[in-house]
Amino acid sequence: LGKRVAARYGVPRVYRSHEEMLAAEKLDGIVASQPFTRHGVLVPELLKARAPVFTEKPLAGSIEAGEKILRAVKESGTWLMVGYHKRSDPATVCAKSEIDRLKKSGELGALRYVRILMPAGDWIAGGFNDLIKTDEPLPKLAWDAPPADMDADTYKVYNGFVNYYIHQVNLMRHLLGEPYSVTYADPSGVLLAVRSQSGVAGVIEMSPYRTTVDWQESALVAFERGYVNLSLPAPLASNRPGAVEILRDPGKGARPEILSPHLPWVHAMRQQALNFLAAIQGKAKPPCEAEEALEDLKVARQYIRLLKGC
Repeated sequence: LGKRVAARYGVPRVYRSHEEMLAAEKLDGIVASQPFTRHGVLVPELLKARAPVFTEKPLAGSIEAGEKILRAVKESGTWLMVGYHKRSDPATVCAKSEIDRLKKSGELGALRYVRILMPAGDWIAGGFNDLIKTDEPLPKLAWDAPPADMDADTYKVYNGFVNYYIHQVNLMRHLLGEPYSVTYADPSGVLLAVRSQSGVAGVIEMSPYRTTVDWQESALVAFERGYVNLSLPAPLASNRPGAVEILRDPGKGARPEILSPHLPWVHAMRQQALNFLAAIQGKAKPPCEAEEALEDLKVARQYIRLLKGC
């Protein structure tokens, strides 16, 4: 499989393990797209190369593993970028810029509420049409130990939540522009409520319905006299950004208006890769580093504690 992937993308050398690669190569950066429940055993080893590392979301499968990774990052003197690709979508960049501007100007009043809706749907959207597949068996892999403060059933629920909804946990903080805490977990598992550091309310709605051939993820950021609404495409949709709608209704006789800016035909996964390269070159900061990503795991633990009572 490795040789077939290398042939398609023009990769000159293939190694059977990260140990082989690190011993043979001087690397500018490392992309380690692995199951997140083995980040704790793998990522600290990669960081010994003292090159920037990119991993998939989340940072790890537990707070303990995440803290281990963060210590390794600090010891390495380099940085770790976590793959929250939604931050790199042109629509998210546009929405975040407008939200920050409105908070500063106050022209639509105070930020009051953030609502993120994430129904289950077709997240692939044709993105695997050219996937290179194999029936080769997986090699034997090392995995992180489960969290010490959860039994098996609780960890299963936690792991499922992190796998499916950690993007929205991270996006909530990104749009708020500040830390937040979980204040309520509905027993149905459909809704969690949050309150930001400055007192802004928010909710994440988790698959209140599902779609079969569509993706309807959105985030409504409400001010007193308007909103910024962000719609995001399926994660693997190619050459397609999200969309932004802005309502301005300042009052005092001003004409209300809805704006919808045209965005470049760039998808978030590609832009995320470009952002990683730009960070390696020192041209920009990584969109989300390990220290912030650890906060997502803490928020997830708050939610599970409220949901399960343990």
